[in-house]
Amino acid sequence: MQQPTDPTPSPTVAPARNLTLLDSTCLIVGIIVGAGIYQVAPDVAKGAQSWWAVLVIWGLGGLLSLCGAFGYAELGSAYPHEGGDYVYLSKAFGNWAGFLFGWLQMAVVRPGDIVVMAFAFATYGRAIYDPWANNTGSFTAQLYAAVAVIILTIINIIGVRQGKWTQNILTAVKTLGLLAIVAVALFAPAQPTATRSFEPIPASVAMIMVLFTFGGWNEIAYVAAELKDPGRNIFRALLAGLATVTALYLLVNGAFLYTLGYHGTAATDAVATDVVRSVFPTTGAALISALVCISALGAVNGLIFAGARISYAVGADHALFRPLGRWSQHTGTPIRALLLQGAIALTLIVFLKNFVETILYTAPAVYFFYLSTSLAVIVLRRRAPNVPRPYRVTGYPFTTLLFIAVCAFLIYSGVSYAIVVKQKAWIVLVPFAIMLLGLPLYWVSRRMRSEGEGPA
Repeated sequence: MQQPTDPTPSPTVAPARNLTLLDSTCLIVGIIVGAGIYQVAPDVAKGAQSWWAVLVIWGLGGLLSLCGAFGYAELGSAYPHEGGDYVYLSKAFGNWAGFLFGWLQMAVVRPGDIVVMAFAFATYGRAIYDPWANNTGSFTAQLYAAVAVIILTIINIIGVRQGKWTQNILTAVKTLGLLAIVAVALFAPAQPTATRSFEPIPASVAMIMVLFTFGGWNEIAYVAAELKDPGRNIFRALLAGLATVTALYLLVNGAFLYTLGYHGTAATDAVATDVVRSVFPTTGAALISALVCISALGAVNGLIFAGARISYAVGADHALFRPLGRWSQHTGTPIRALLLQGAIALTLIVFLKNFVETILYTAPAVYFFYLSTSLAVIVLRRRAPNVPRPYRVTGYPFTTLLFIAVCAFLIYSGVSYAIVVKQKAWIVLVPFAIMLLGLPLYWVSRRMRSEGEGPA
């Protein structure tokens, strides 16, 4: 196996450590708490079969996510460089592995994640104002999604301070909004206890939805080079972020169950709207739409902020993508990486048109790299035992192996669902083909280095 060179970026202008523990915690919470909690809560209830099982499965989702976070905290504190998984996979398996991760993140995963949340924003934004609501084939959703991507990309290009404060404000507003739903539920009138019919789903599918809703906690690894005192604050931010999100999810689901009952929660299509409408019948729908828009924008901004750091890390190490590995001295941001990421996201908005297929398009790749990075914890423990590790995985190796098994199950479930249930094999095959394309691109990059044109 090829021994990796040091994948640590080393441009002339390097990232500065501007992010505090509060900034990084807000980044995690802001990315995780998008629109997913409002969309999947009824489906999770369908798979839980009882009110208490609903709370158990959401709590279990937080614990399983924490098992994965332990591994990222160890790797992030040992290698506090920009790029996250790209750095860890390069060091554990060779530069080819880091390159494939960075390539797939640039071309498929990160733009797709951004588009998922941009479409969620657009869906609820149209509920507030849609001047073309009566036009068949309206492109309002794509327009709203594109505008969100463009504006937030520009904000992040302007400067890291603007990007992080935008994230902090959106995270604070969405958190207060979720707590407001809980408060409203306390004053909601009792709902009819009659059983409402719904079609149950397997508990395994419900768990997939829960873990999808918890997705995003690993984003802290991508901005490790900008975090103050990363040896301590990476673990602290992950723990604080996941604890905050888990508590919010349990409180919100408890509010849903308290107001609507188990069957009412499982049977509704708009659970948060039903709760707020019970107290504010005329303005409830608009209030919830505004809250979901803010939540989705917070996720989009966080994904844009952290995602460009992956492209930057790849560009700093591989000559083929060298233009992306430049850090602007004036703005303190990777401008070219942000522009490329935004352009790919806008392209996906044009062709995919909705967030459901975008989720199926990206999910197997996401969990494949979660699994690979968790394996890197084990590999680097053996290959580089002398590297200082300010934090070491709690419960190692059991928590790491548990998370690896969960990722393997989610990959299998996502692929089989796309092929067997949806009967859309292209959703799996296209990202796989793009990943394979990364192999000849890596070969070209190596050739460029051998000709003296830069690091590979």
